[in-house]
Amino acid sequence: MKRHRFLVAAALILIALSATIYLVHYAIFRDANHIFKFMVHHLAFLPLDVLVVALIVDRILSRREKQAMLHKMNMVAGVFFDEMGVRLMERLMPAFDRPEVSARLGVKHDWSTGDFQKAAALAERAKLQAKIDAVSLQEIKEFLHQEREFMLRLLENPNLLEHERFTDMLWAVSHLAEELEMRHDLRNLPDSDLAHIAQDIGRAFNALAAEWLDYVRHLKSNYPYLFSLVLRTHPFQEHRSAVVT
Repeated sequence: MKRHRFLVAAALILIALSATIYLVHYAIFRDANHIFKFMVHHLAFLPLDVLVVALIVDRILSRREKQAMLHKMNMVAGVFFDEMGVRLMERLMPAFDRPEVSARLGVKHDWSTGDFQKAAALAERAKLQAKIDAVSLQEIKEFLHQEREFMLRLLENPNLLEHERFTDMLWAVSHLAEELEMRHDLRNLPDSDLAHIAQDIGRAFNALAAEWLDYVRHLKSNYPYLFSLVLRTHPFQEHRSAVVT
């Protein structure tokens, strides 16, 4: 309500100011024809002014706002992968063929933007099959239970509404956590149930890998020193070490 009153008051003030300037012009030059002619001239350009302001300027501002939003999202992604994302991928990695994963997703220092996009798309479409007997379901369950509150706080972040794929990844991880949490004994599950959990692991891992690749691409473009550390320590490689050799 206050904002509406302010806009009305501002409009009236501007109209009054414009009328006052025209009156001063007439009082000095006594030429109403000149005033009317230039008034029509300015009105003729008004649609072009609206076009420039409403379309071009608005598009520039929207682009800047989108870039700012993406920057915030990448900060959220960085917190997620630093806090739990990378460690979760480490626990899920034994369920997959490491040479195959390394060949597809092993980031190299000379990767271009196209390489990252291709790998991320491949991670989403590949649907890597998990070998359930190669991982400790109990360890994964306990890890996800410890990080449950952290994931819930992330899902409450309003910035995630602008990044549907990241939200879908969190839901895939949350679903895996719920599936494991609902099973009190993970040691003697039937093969049919193990196959179901393997699908959940594969879905979560594919989504994690795709989002991680997008995040690392952002680091390579904007923060090369952080990219250097990720390059030496990411889980999609045989031997990793933070030590620079």
